[in-house]
Amino acid sequence: MNKHMMPRVSLAALLAARPLAVIGAVRNDIDAGKLEQLLKDVKSEVGRVGDEVKRTAEDALKQSKDAGKTSDEVKAKADELLTMQAKLNDAQNKLEGKIEALETRNTDLEQKLANNRRGGGGGDDVKSFGQQVAGSDKLKQFVAQGAKGTIKIDVQNAITTAGGSAGTLIVPARDTEVVEIPRRQMTILNLLNSVPITVNSVEYARMVQRINAAAAVAEGDLKPESNYVWELDDAPVRTIAHWVPVSRQAMDDIPQLQGEIDGELRYGLELVKENEILKGDGTGQHLHGLVPQATDYNPAFAPADETDIDTLRLALLQASLAEYPADGIVLHPTRWAKIELTKDGQLRYIFANVVQMAGPQLWGRPVIATQAMAEPEFLTGAFRVAAKVYKRMDVEVLISSEDRDNFVKNMLTVRAEERLALAVKRPAALVTGEFQ
Repeated sequence: MNKHMMPRVSLAALLAARPLAVIGAVRNDIDAGKLEQLLKDVKSEVGRVGDEVKRTAEDALKQSKDAGKTSDEVKAKADELLTMQAKLNDAQNKLEGKIEALETRNTDLEQKLANNRRGGGGGDDVKSFGQQVAGSDKLKQFVAQGAKGTIKIDVQNAITTAGGSAGTLIVPARDTEVVEIPRRQMTILNLLNSVPITVNSVEYARMVQRINAAAAVAEGDLKPESNYVWELDDAPVRTIAHWVPVSRQAMDDIPQLQGEIDGELRYGLELVKENEILKGDGTGQHLHGLVPQATDYNPAFAPADETDIDTLRLALLQASLAEYPADGIVLHPTRWAKIELTKDGQLRYIFANVVQMAGPQLWGRPVIATQAMAEPEFLTGAFRVAAKVYKRMDVEVLISSEDRDNFVKNMLTVRAEERLALAVKRPAALVTGEFQ
């Protein structure tokens, strides 16, 4: 027989040389290393069979040209080679799938071990499919028994609010309101007159002596001479100011930040201004306040079983006796609450109507309750006659980068300041003291 009509490798030799488990199902009891070697052998065998199929086809074509037909032996061997090639290809695909599954399992196991080493394997974490399979008790038992046959492992992948699931999609709602620290209500200026000025000091004449010799005089008699003495006094303008550094990025990126800073700086000035107007001691750059210049409480008489309400009425009387009818009372909020809660012998409130209150008033005068006053203190009198506030400059808030090294640091300085003067022209119109 012509040598071109026979395949170069016999079918018997090819079957004898095939690797273990190439033809048929890939077994589960082979480890990853053996699987890779087996896949290598199968690929090599697939290559050889492919070459034989090609040669057989060439022989068949040559026979057809020379003799007009192809021998039955060549046809049979070609069919066997094609069948062998299909089985080898199927075995190769199964081996590749098996190796890929093992690699996936190994990757999941390594990730789980790494998480445990980092302390990230918390019980509440959402596990991937691979992590759930690797940690399955069924898998552990299957491996311990030689990994023969097949097993079914159920995995859970419920969507939860945990960080590894849908938790990262949860975006909290944002309330744009900024929760501030409580602010004191400013009230003292409601009792005083204020006027604007354009100078840095206010001078005024204060009468310090009055000798009134006015009398009824007979016709032709010498008229009596009275004597009045004034002295010059002044109220210097003082500056109340403070500042805060802010980065330009923060100011640009947070739209409401400038407004918040502006409000806080203004509040800081108002807080200090109220304290200065009430209690400033006049030294250095301090205002000379109302309480330090007020007249000490000196009651005209001592009523029996004197109460706080009695004390305030006697202070009002003292101002009236000095010809300055009082127009207001200043107390600490706690003391005012004690007065409002005063009851008679039948536990009825003395003057307060808890259902309908027209406003904080006592003896017909408005009551200003502020923590700028100490708890046992009181101040009363004719405030609008006694003192005046002069405003040199209203509150001003400025922003500048021209401060020290602000420019190179991309910082801003936000400064707030106010300039004013306080003149207590009639100290006798104010009466201050402490409750017993």
